[in-house]
Amino acid sequence: MGLEKSLILFPLLILVLGCVLPSLGKESSAMKFERQHMDSAGTGSSPTYCNQMMKRREMTKGSCKPVNTFVHEPLADVQAVCSQENVTCKNGKSNCYKSSSALRITDCRLKGSSKYPNCDYKTSNYQKHIIVACEGNPYVPVHFDASA
Repeated sequence: MGLEKSLILFPLLILVLGCVLPSLGKESSAMKFERQHMDSAGTGSSPTYCNQMMKRREMTKGSCKPVNTFVHEPLADVQAVCSQENVTCKNGKSNCYKSSSALRITDCRLKGSSKYPNCDYKTSNYQKHIIVACEGNPYVPVHFDASA
């Protein structure tokens, strides 16, 4: 009797896992924003910072991401930008917000001579206002639009 139950339950388990596991592995827009743009503990002060972080955060897989910005502030401070000054995004949408104060950021720009798979970035540190697009419930950053 135990073996019969197992033979019935096993296909059901496979069906459930087949539905649940793909959704567990999918990165949400908010999680992608954190992976690509948040480095609360870092300072970006090393000249090799961008080369290391772009690789570590998987932005050099398959191609070199040309431009990326890391924010060196607590996540809660960056999430709070979603309730600050509403501005129009570069793409014309109205869900962008500008930080009320300048934040510590590092800009990473692909050097002109750099070619995949040897992605080589210029590291530049600034204190600037950031502009992020926000979505969801809770309303959180999902896209880094610009710095000003």
